[in-house]
Amino acid sequence: MKFAERNANLNAPLNNDTDTLDQFQYFILVAPVLLFSMVAHEYAHGYAALKQGDTTAYALGRLTWNPLPHIDPFLTIIMPLLTFVGSHGTMAFGGAKPVPVVPRNYRNFKRGDIIVSLAGVATNLVIALACIPLIIIVGLVGSSFRQLATTGALVQTMLRFGIVINLSLVAFNLIPIPPLDGSHVFKYFLPPAWALNYQRLGAQGLLILIVLLTFGRPLLNLWFAPVFFLDTVATRAVFPYIIPSPWTM
Repeated sequence: MKFAERNANLNAPLNNDTDTLDQFQYFILVAPVLLFSMVAHEYAHGYAALKQGDTTAYALGRLTWNPLPHIDPFLTIIMPLLTFVGSHGTMAFGGAKPVPVVPRNYRNFKRGDIIVSLAGVATNLVIALACIPLIIIVGLVGSSFRQLATTGALVQTMLRFGIVINLSLVAFNLIPIPPLDGSHVFKYFLPPAWALNYQRLGAQGLLILIVLLTFGRPLLNLWFAPVFFLDTVATRAVFPYIIPSPWTM
């Protein structure tokens, strides 16, 4: 699943009626970043499963960077668009089609389950961190070659979204609600009988998440506080290298 919410720094352009940029323009920039982040997350699950002995994702053609096999019409297209527009550009919620895995194929069930479950969030954390030096490099290139400044500003905007989107994906997927990734780790801290009943919550997992997103925003804001803090730190770090433009200021 995917949840991405921008803090005030990235939110500001959308909240000013005098800005030349509208929500649709920003969604065009957010969409490919969301899609890439989703695909990377699911690819990581499939690749980790393969390394742990499960060839299911590979056999079904899901171990690919081609986004088409990972797209679910509702989760990947309709839901992000509806939540982005409905929240006035402050939130995008959706997901890619989950990569199929068969845990009983893992050489070591517990270790494989944990590794595969955390592979996606680990990948998104790496992407978020990689966006920081990329923003700096693009800024240096754009400052040296002014003809590339406009393109560079667009790329920097997408990379800034890449930071908060991927950090948010890490936080969201670590929420210990089945079937999110965090639940696959949290269950091992429970007694076996409790863990079994806990995993059964997965049947109502999506409903629980929708209720949480609708009525539990204060709790979510607390859970996502580290995301907003880290995004603010990253934004301040790259600010001297940001190319001035309507997209980035």
